[in-house]
Formats: sequence, C-alpha cells, structure tokens
Amino acid sequence: MDNKNYKPASILLVEDDDIDAMSVKRAFNRMKIANPIVRAKDGLDALEILKNGGVKQPYLILLDLNMPRMGGLELLDIIRNDPQLESNVIFVLTTSKDDEDKLAAYKHHVAGYIVKEKLDEGFEQLVKMLDHYWRLVELPVI
Repeated sequence: MDNKNYKPASILLVEDDDIDAMSVKRAFNRMKIANPIVRAKDGLDALEILKNGGVKQPYLILLDLNMPRMGGLELLDIIRNDPQLESNVIFVLTTSKDDEDKLAAYKHHVAGYIVKEKLDEGFEQLVKMLDHYWRLVELPVI
C-alpha cells in the first residue's frame, strides 16, 4: 500500500518476558516492518515512558497482563483515568484466557485482546494484523 500520508506508528511493548519481547521484535524484522518499538518491562516502566514522551507519536500499546511490580490491568486503570493518556490505543497481548481478565480489559476499552497461544504462526500473525490496522485506522496524537 503506497500512501504518501502514511506515518508509521511506534509501538510501546509492555512485556516482562524477554523471549516474548524478542519474538515480537523478530517478527517485525522478518516481515520487514520497521516501526519503532520501545519496550517496558512492567506497568511502572510503561507509565514513566508515557509520561516522559519516551515513545514517538503516533503510537499504540501492546500490553501484557501478568507482570511484576505493576500488572497490565492496573496500568489500564491508570491510563484510562488519566486525561492525558486515556485515548491511547491498547491491545492486550497475554497468556491469560481468563474470562474475568478479558472482561476487565474490554471494560477499559482495549482495541483487542490477543492470547499468545492462539498465534499459530508465532507473532507474525500479530504483526500482519497491526500492519493492516495502522495503515487503515487514524491513530490519535496525544
């Protein structure tokens, strides 16, 4: 797709697992998608990055739920109650298949809830979906 107005979205990857974080980055490289990726290892790191402008706009957030110090649902609650951050586009990327986690995430208006185990082709399916998403959807500049 050749769109002169297309501005690649940055990604804030909030993931405590080094292997999963590396797998996401490798999938982007394999598919030759060069969107900038900034990693936070937990919710506290992510908040600091968001508050200090450490991720280039426009951006979206890939958020794990089960992390040390501050988990994903707690971070979601803080983001959605912060007027400067509330319009962030967030996809949950997690191992949790728990219906309570899904419901809690969607109550915080996530754009999608993706269970890592369902990604048959590894993270390449995720990268394909995101590539189509940000080429079609206008992301807010916060």
